[in-house]
Amino acid sequence: MKRIGLILISVGFLAGTLAAIVDTDHVRWWHFSAALAVGVAGVFVARSGHHKMHKSEEKLSENIRAVETTLAAIVQNINSLNSEKHSINTYDMRFRIDELLPDDLAGFVDARKSIAHRYGLAAYGEVMSSFAAGERYLNRVWSASADGYIDEVNTYLDRAQEQFAESLDKIRRFKAGSVNP
Repeated sequence: MKRIGLILISVGFLAGTLAAIVDTDHVRWWHFSAALAVGVAGVFVARSGHHKMHKSEEKLSENIRAVETTLAAIVQNINSLNSEKHSINTYDMRFRIDELLPDDLAGFVDARKSIAHRYGLAAYGEVMSSFAAGERYLNRVWSASADGYIDEVNTYLDRAQEQFAESLDKIRRFKAGSVNP
């Protein structure tokens, strides 16, 4: 459906261009309007196909699994970093973060919109609020590591761990149906 919409947009654009330049003195408005209508129809078809694809039950289920899986991996990796923080050189903590977390953070971000589609905007806001706080704290850990501030690394690593664990707990509760958004 999305592909058909993109084809209609392309055809409308090309036909409109042709209608505008065939006669250098006058624009063939009837042809140009028809081409514009085909392009606009293509936009609606492409958007409709895009929304249907992202809202399909299979895609939603896959993305919700990805959200839970990536959050669980983030929490596990943060817990690991937090338990080893006294044995990791402060300046090396940022390298460990870069090694352990980017793929899972990106995976969560790619699938996060499905939370709103499945559980509603209130649920999305709750999960994303704690996730965003955890991400901010993790960025503070990274920056403090680069600057060598050991106390700040330790403090904000604890806070990031709490926030990501809270996000994971919320998504699991929504999935279990024990919380109504």
